[in-house]
Amino acid sequence: MRWFKIKAVFLDRDGTIGGTGGGMHPFQFSMYDYAPKAIKTLNDIGVKVFLFTNQTRVGRGYFTENELLQGFQLLKKELEKYGAHLDDIFYCPHKPDDGCDCQKPNIGLLLKAQEKYGMNLNECYVVGDTGSSDMLAAHIAGTKKVLVKTGWGEGSLTTYRHTWENVEPNYVADDLVDAVNWISEDINTI
Repeated sequence: MRWFKIKAVFLDRDGTIGGTGGGMHPFQFSMYDYAPKAIKTLNDIGVKVFLFTNQTRVGRGYFTENELLQGFQLLKKELEKYGAHLDDIFYCPHKPDDGCDCQKPNIGLLLKAQEKYGMNLNECYVVGDTGSSDMLAAHIAGTKKVLVKTGWGEGSLTTYRHTWENVEPNYVADDLVDAVNWISEDINTI
């Protein structure tokens, strides 16, 4: 297979681009005010922007997969108002004990994107608020790791640091804007 040097940024949803960090009904999800502009910045510098998210509440019966997909459509429409877009969405709808390979910290979602877009994950970034899922997945896949302090980010750095103690993020960002600024500078230095 031929690998292209496509740089992509994988964004976690809950706690990274909006919400509280915990899973919520897709119709109740709202982005942080600054998220659309940050995503547009990534669009403007020519990197692909993917959402990648665990949505175990589908498997646990809190809402349907159809409702989740409708929620993603609402998110896309909201981003369009700001001239921003997601290039694709990868999600895991399974229960935590289903044993799938797509639920973070497993890297099935990242591998699916790699296969679909023919990219080298070493040329990509993962931005998330959870060390034990987002940062571990990024570490296993070989992407650069950016932990945001929003959502569960502060707790990942303190109370839950032991759950990912052998992994160091490449950057700890205050929020998505800070993360995007760091990624933009990092891409320009490569």
